[in-house]
Amino acid sequence: MTKLTLAAALGALMLATPAMAADPAAGESDFKKCKACHAIVASDGTEVVKGGKTGPNLGGVIGRPIASVADFKYGESILAVGATGAVWDEASLAAYITDPAAWLKEQTGDAAAKSKMSFKLASGAEDVAAYLATIQ
Repeated sequence: MTKLTLAAALGALMLATPAMAADPAAGESDFKKCKACHAIVASDGTEVVKGGKTGPNLGGVIGRPIASVADFKYGESILAVGATGAVWDEASLAAYITDPAAWLKEQTGDAAAKSKMSFKLASGAEDVAAYLATIQ
């Protein structure tokens, strides 16, 4: 095998290597930025993180239908996404918390879609989603 072929093969192998996995422990720490608006209450009623009530409870969010917390007043755009039957998974939640309005525009196809959540998590969104996935 020539050096060029070997180098190309090694380069392709490096590109095929999966990205670092999300870190729930780092996400737990990063969630401190979220608790001003969100609490985490587990399905058994245990308060995991005492937080604000501006946003919905995030306990059990992964695997839950979007915009489905009873008695929470969601905005029209996220209700439209929820009406499709979409369910939160780690990837969609990480994308949402990185830029809620952009995510809603992409999901709805509506350039005028708006989010009531103005906060954008500049980094660590995958870690926060991984942390939230550990709480049912």
